[in-house]
Amino acid sequence: MKPTFRLGSGAGFAGDRIDAAVDLARDGELDVLGLECLAERTIALAQLRRRRDPTAGYDPRLERRLAPLLPLVQSRGFRIVGNFGAANPLGAADAIVALAHRLRLPVKVAAVTGDDVLDRLDASRPSLEGGRPLASYGEIVSANAYLGCDALLPALATGADIVVTGRVADPSLFVAPLMQRFGIAPDDWDRLARATVVGHLLECAGQLCGGYFAEPGVKDVPRMARLGFPFADVDANAEAVLGKVAGSGGAITLATTKEQLLYEVTDPNGYLTPDVTADFTTVRLEMRGPDAVSVRGARGRARPDTLKASVGYLAGFIGEGEIGYAGRNAIERARLAADIVRERLGGTLGELRIDLIGSTSLHGRAFDERARPYEVRLRVAARAADADRARLVGEEVEALYTNGPAGGGGVRASVTEQVGIVSTLVPRGAIEPSVTVREWRPDAATA
Repeated sequence: MKPTFRLGSGAGFAGDRIDAAVDLARDGELDVLGLECLAERTIALAQLRRRRDPTAGYDPRLERRLAPLLPLVQSRGFRIVGNFGAANPLGAADAIVALAHRLRLPVKVAAVTGDDVLDRLDASRPSLEGGRPLASYGEIVSANAYLGCDALLPALATGADIVVTGRVADPSLFVAPLMQRFGIAPDDWDRLARATVVGHLLECAGQLCGGYFAEPGVKDVPRMARLGFPFADVDANAEAVLGKVAGSGGAITLATTKEQLLYEVTDPNGYLTPDVTADFTTVRLEMRGPDAVSVRGARGRARPDTLKASVGYLAGFIGEGEIGYAGRNAIERARLAADIVRERLGGTLGELRIDLIGSTSLHGRAFDERARPYEVRLRVAARAADADRARLVGEEVEALYTNGPAGGGGVRASVTEQVGIVSTLVPRGAIEPSVTVREWRPDAATA
C-alpha cells in the first residue's frame, strides 16, 4: 500500500476549464479527482431549472466534463468525487449512467442526497447576514445545507467509481476520501483539521497554481493559457505536499499557497466546516522544490452543532441596457445619455444604477477627472418586480440611438430573473443524508 494518497482538483467552479482536468486525470497518477462545481448562487439557479424541468437541475456541463474523464477513470483507476449534482444528484447519476452506456464503459455511481432542506426550513429563522427572518426576503425557492464527510463516507463505502453530491462543504469532497483511506476517526480533530486545510487549498483548482493570483509585473505566473490544476500527496497524518503535472502552466509557490489558504477565510483561528473547527494559524508551509510546497501543522477542535444552509429567494428581475460612445467628447455624450435615461426612469423602477464603463463603473466615481477616455460605455440597470417592467430599461437605452446624443452604438439589452442568497443555521439532527447507487455494465441491464 502506498504511504501517500494523491488527491487531484479538477474544477473550482461550474464554469471551470475541462481540458486542465483531463490533463491532470491522464498524467497525474491520481487516486481521487475532486470536482468542486457549486457556489451559493449556482445551486439556487439549479433549483429554479429543476422547478421548470424535474429532470434538470444538475451541472449543465456534466456530460461535457465527464465524457473525456470516464474512459480515464477506467484506464487510470482513480475515483471521482464531485458536487456537480447541484439540485438534482439523482438526475446527475442517471445522466452519468446514460453517458457510460453510450460510451460502452462500465460505471458505478453513488448519489448523495439530503442537503435539500426546503421542506423543513423554518422561515422564521434569522439570516446570518442581517438577522432578519428568512421569510422577509421574499419567496424562498431553495434551501440547501452544507453536508460533510458523514454523508460522503457511506457513498465511498459502496466502491462507486463516481460519487456525486449536491451541496457539500467544499473541503469535505477531499477530506472524506482521506478519512476512508487512512481510517481517520470522526473526532480526530487535528487530523481532520489538517485534511481540511488540504481540501481548502485544492478546492479552487487553478487558483492554487496562480490563477486569480497573477498580476503582470508584480506577481508573474508562467504559461497561464495552459494553467495546470493541482494535486496533493497526503500521508496518514493528513500532511501533504502540493504539486502539479510536469510541463503544465502556472506555478505553485509559497505565495500562491498562502493566498489560497486565506481565500474566503474570515476567522483563520476558527474555520468552521461540518467536519471540524480548524485552526489555520498553526499551518506551516515550506518549499520542497519547483512547484512543490509542503503543508503541515493545522490543529482542530470539535465540529459545530449546526450546519450552514444556503437559502435562495426570488429577488425580482434585472433589466439592463448598454450603449457605447467613442471619439472626442465621448464621456460628455455618455453623461448626457445617462441624464436622459435617469430622468425618464427615475422613480419608476427600484435600485436604478447607471455606470460609465471605463470611467466610473468599478468604484462609482472617476479618480482622475483630468483623464478623458476616448471611448466609454453607458450601462443602465434596474430591479423590477416583473419582467415587463424590467424590459423598460433596455427599451430606453435603445431609444438613445435617435433620441440621445450623437454617435451612440452597439446597444445590448437583457432581462434576467434574479435569485437572492442569504444563509442561516439549521440543526444537524434535521439533516437525513442518504445514498442511492446507479450502475451500468456492458453485460448487465442498467440498475
